Amino acid sequence: MNLRLAAVAAFLAATLLPAAVHAERIKDLARVSGVRDNQLIGYGLVVGLNGTGDQTGQTPFTVQSLKAMLNRFGVQIPAETRLQLKNVAAVTVSGSLPPFAKPGQAIDVTVSTIGNAKSLRGGTLLMTPLKGADGQTYAIAQGNLTVGGFGASSDDGASSVTVNVPTVGRVPNGATVERASPAQLRDEGELVLNLLRPDFTTAKRIQDAINRSLGAGTASALDATSVRVYSPPDASQRVAHLSHIENLTLSAGEAPARVIVSSRTGTVVISRHVSVGHAAVAHGNLAVTITNQPYVSQPAPFSGGQTTVVPDSTIDVRQDRARAFVFNPGVSLQDIVRAINQVGAAPSDVVAILEALREAGALQAELVVI
Repeated sequence: MNLRLAAVAAFLAATLLPAAVHAERIKDLARVSGVRDNQLIGYGLVVGLNGTGDQTGQTPFTVQSLKAMLNRFGVQIPAETRLQLKNVAAVTVSGSLPPFAKPGQAIDVTVSTIGNAKSLRGGTLLMTPLKGADGQTYAIAQGNLTVGGFGASSDDGASSVTVNVPTVGRVPNGATVERASPAQLRDEGELVLNLLRPDFTTAKRIQDAINRSLGAGTASALDATSVRVYSPPDASQRVAHLSHIENLTLSAGEAPARVIVSSRTGTVVISRHVSVGHAAVAHGNLAVTITNQPYVSQPAPFSGGQTTVVPDSTIDVRQDRARAFVFNPGVSLQDIVRAINQVGAAPSDVVAILEALREAGALQAELVVI
């Protein structure tokens, strides 16, 4: 049962691992403000498909793109010509430009169909400019696709099989950076570290760790997310300064008590500090079964009546015996898991129980449904 596995895993992680302190590097807890990836996107064509490309009668933009490309190479196609292609697909190409990327470096790109192509397996992406949000071209993508999925169908299309997603592929190192990344370190004599997960305790501990290593007043926590750090004005010294800071270790603040529930998979994860106040819970199931059984009504001989089909509906209501359990104030995670498992609650029922506990004010945790 998903509930049992997830809850037991969370309980083991909370009780068997030492509650003490696990040192983490600042580089794993925070990022330097302004140092981030930039998203790129482009539109292109994939050729060389084995009959699995766009149906050009339904995707006119594929034909338009191919004609425009051929026209740039001096190949003129009469306007009245209707191309019937099966080995070409129109695609979007997306990638992420790392911070401080320089011209000549290579990045990976993801290629996705936007038409009705069935598969990109065996295709080649033609030269595609990748642009940023500012409309500037930062990279050029081209290369052979790597596709993890595949599909096959019969000639008449009556039966088919598909494994994974054959309409999305990747080109490792398929784009070459043409313009330097706009990310840069601030040169005002200070840097700002932004926590990946806002937490006042972690921000305070980062401040203390930096001040112990580099001297009082070097760092100051601005809020639960940002820590300001004074840095040397010289660029070469600033890099060494930041390298030293990001490798300092500290104990991050513990996350708040949360119960994470996935309504799609039924998985429930309970964090370490979840507690429940005094509450009593009764759990039972009501099942309603409706059965339709048609039967034939036959008239008497020579009566002049007609044979008709009459529906016969039967409704059966069954309610399982409700089971109840009581939570005393301050019960532990182990008690919560044991009690819920004892009543044999299904994942959907667990969500209802937890929401009811929260509404009653007995669940001392944040309930997050994803």
